[in-house]
This record gives sequence, structure tokens and C-alpha cells, in this order.
Amino acid sequence: DVYKRQLILQCSSLGFAQVDSATGAKAAGKQTGNMNANTPAELISREILFGNPDRSGVALSPDGKYISYLAPHKIEGSEVMNIFVAPVGSPAQAKVLTKETMRGIRTYAWAYNSKHIVYIQDQGGDENWHVFAVNVTNSEIKDLTPFTSVAARINRISPMSPDAIAVDVNDRTPNHHDVYKISLESGERTLLYKNDLFAGIETDASLNPRLGRKVTDDGGAEIHKIKDDGSTELFETIPAEDSLNTTTMGFDSTGNLLYVLDSRGRDTSALLEINTQLGDRRLIAQNSKADAGNVLMHPTKLTVQGVRFNYLRPEWKVLDDSLAADFEYLKKINDGDFSLASRTLDDRSWIVAYEQAHGPTQFYRYERLDSGKPGIATYLFSNYKALENLPLARMNPVVIKSRDGLDLPSYLTLPVWRDVDQDGRPDATAEGEPLAMILLVHGGPWARDSYGYRPMVQWLANRGYAVLQVNFRGSTGFGKRFVNAGNREWAAKMHDDLIDAVNWAIENKIAKQDRIGIMGGSYGGYATLVG
Repeated sequence: DVYKRQLILQCSSLGFAQVDSATGAKAAGKQTGNMNANTPAELISREILFGNPDRSGVALSPDGKYISYLAPHKIEGSEVMNIFVAPVGSPAQAKVLTKETMRGIRTYAWAYNSKHIVYIQDQGGDENWHVFAVNVTNSEIKDLTPFTSVAARINRISPMSPDAIAVDVNDRTPNHHDVYKISLESGERTLLYKNDLFAGIETDASLNPRLGRKVTDDGGAEIHKIKDDGSTELFETIPAEDSLNTTTMGFDSTGNLLYVLDSRGRDTSALLEINTQLGDRRLIAQNSKADAGNVLMHPTKLTVQGVRFNYLRPEWKVLDDSLAADFEYLKKINDGDFSLASRTLDDRSWIVAYEQAHGPTQFYRYERLDSGKPGIATYLFSNYKALENLPLARMNPVVIKSRDGLDLPSYLTLPVWRDVDQDGRPDATAEGEPLAMILLVHGGPWARDSYGYRPMVQWLANRGYAVLQVNFRGSTGFGKRFVNAGNREWAAKMHDDLIDAVNWAIENKIAKQDRIGIMGGSYGGYATLVG
């Protein structure tokens, strides 16, 4: 009876196409705006909201012959994320390459020989990470770091070294990672740099160790050049106030141009190009409100072609005119925020992912034209079919003022039946009451909330709560003044920001003053205890 009632409510309020009276099965349909402020949406199960996606990490092989992704694979009574691969024109023919049963694979990458896929994995969550290579043609899996109690990590995968990769391994001493070149076919490793100094090593496209980064006693950092003979010299000094906003982003294919995200001498991180031979510096892109984020590099030249800034919603700044027509076209075919998930070496084929807050991520295959005109985008699939056509809530970006005048980029999500006109404010009920509200605090605190589909947010909104996410001072992505304003302010001004945002919601008749909840993990858990 409860199930029937939910179906009736769903169809009457959401305008779904039809319900099969014999089976109760829903035909696919879309919201039509017939919802009213007194009729809750259908209850969406936690299994759907928090379940594994159908696909993630969609990518093309460098030669464009294969498409790959992570997907759940049922084996030995468990179902966790594994790597699948298929001919590029026939995704439905995908075969599973890996056989993980305890813990799903989180990330992977194609080697540039288009024959191997590399990934990292631990055993049951022990965080002793190993680097593996799987052969696409025969599914043979090789552990490239077969050592006990190591935390290996992939340093560099380069088109200039298609059959080997650079790997960081701490088998000699747990405190520092040495850099090795490891053959994908044989597993043979060659020491590139014995490291007793640095927290991280930057290699170039030829897998040569070029830079080392170390933390200074005052919380800043130093970047040192690594010479051919293994000796080092100081290259850059990063003050403590810039340490969270300044980092290297890699070399171009010549090894002469270094790209850096840099907040020194400015507030937000800008993208710079440094000629390591001549010492020349060139400002490439900056934004007054947000740090430079994702950097788009040419597949073979490794030169910067675009950079994405994310204040409230991501925005691309195209730096290479040859991509301008493509990006203009891609912005129009879907209202989600797009990113280039994968590109072939010849740059003719792309996988483009569109993220939205009120539905699954949608993937397209995009074929470019030589003429400089827009190419052709073909829809492939969403990352989670079960989310399609469900009454998911929209996320509304808002900027809230703190008591001392800071702008707090935030996100407000309301139950769909309380925001039918989608203006980010509760529609009046018969009683005209605001909503019970959950303040959902992000972790870190050196992290941020951003726009997109969030299972926890949708779960709460679907149960009738308003959800408020606040980028309080100390959050990253909004410049060094904002992140450093959180120094020594745990349980003080950082928490005042959260309270100011709650008071804003009360004053704007969004939240009931006596029905406010607070929750979060990591720093958000700390803030919950403070609250």
C-alpha cells in the first residue's frame, strides 16, 4: 500500500508518463512542473542514492581504438568497481580486465602504448598502495611494486615513454619516496633518483627528475632544481601564506617550460609559465575571485590550452584558439558543467563529461574536424541510469556575508516540492512555514564545497530538509586571504561563518529557527561537535 501510494503521488505531482497497473513499473518520464508545495516527492531509496555508479572514469585509449571505464563487477559474492574495456564503437561489448573483490579500484590511466592500463590498489583498505599494470589484450595483471609495507604512487605517465612509467616507491625508507622507471611489460625497474630530501619529485616528459619540493620549518616550502649529477640547488621559495595556493603543474614536452599555479604577489592563484633555461616568467591566466584549477594541456606538446576557474560554478578560459569553436559548441549541447575526461594522442576524439547537481553525469564522444569548425558530439550514456528521471533537487549557488564582511560562497538545496518555481526560495505552504534545515559542513578544512551531484545532499533534500553548504574561511579555492583567514580560528571565526550562514537562512525565511541540524565528516565532524 505504501508503494502504491508513493507511485500515485509521484505520477500526480511529477507528471510521469504512465504507470503499468499490473506491475507498478514506471515508464520513463520527466518532471512537468505539476508539483505543488504540499505534496512530497517520491521517496528515493538510499541504495540508489549511495550506490555505485554504472560507470565512472570513462576514457579513450591514446590510439582511439578502445573505450574504458570503472564499473561494478560481481565476483565471489561481492560487487566492487573494476576496470572494463571495449572497442570504441561498441561500448556494450565491454569485458572486465581486473578481478578486485574486497575494495573497488578508485582511479586508473592508460599507458601511451595503448596496450596497458595502470592503476593503484591496496589490500582491504590498509593503504599500502601498489602500482599495477593490466594488459588489455590478454588481461594479464602485473604488480609493478611487489614489496611489503610500501605506499607506492604513480609519478608520471608520458607519451614520450610509452612502454614505461615513473613510479615513487618508499621501500628503502618509509619517510621518502625514491623515483624509478618501471617497464610495463617486464616490470624491470631502474633507479632515477635516490631521494632523502624531498616530499615530492617532479619529473619531465622524458621521466627525468627535475624538481624537488620540501616543507620548511615555518610552514612554507622550497622547490629545488635536481641536476643531471643528482646535486640540487634552490629554485623557488614559497612563503607559508602561499603554501596552499602555489604548486608546480608540470613541464611541456621540451622540458624547458614549467607551468605553475602561483599566488605569490597576488591573492588568487594564477597560472604562470616559467622558462627554466632563461628564467623568464609569463602570466597566462588569472581570476580575481577564484584560484586557477584544472589545467588543460595538449596531448603531445604538453603546452597549456585552457584553465578552469571555479567560484560558484566552473568556467573555462580557453587559451588556444584552435579549441575555441569546440568549446563554444560543447557549452551549448548540455546544461551541465563540462570537462574533457579523455583525449586521443591525435586529438581527434574526446570524451566529454557533463556534471549536474540534479542528475547523473552524462558522457559524450566528441569527434573534432580539421576545419576549425565545431565537430560532432554523440551521447554515450550517463554514469548512473537509476538516477535518470528521479525527482532530484537543484543546487542553488548563493553568496552569504559574514559578520565581518567576508563573502562566503555557499550552496542551498531545497526539497523539489518546496521550490517548484526553482528560484532557490521555499514556496509557501498553507501554513507559510520555513523548512527544517541541515547545515552540512565539508571536511579538510583545506577543501571546499562545489556545485554538482552529492548523494548526501539529495538524500536529505528528498527527506524534506533544506540543505546548506558553506565555504567558510579556511576553505580552499578562493585565494590566499580567504584560506589564511582561517588560521588559528577553529571553533572561532570559522564557526562564526557557519552561524552567520544559518542566521541568513532564518532571516530569509528558508529555515526554522528551532529546527536546525548540523553534520559533517573530518573537519565537518569537528564543526558538528563545536556546533
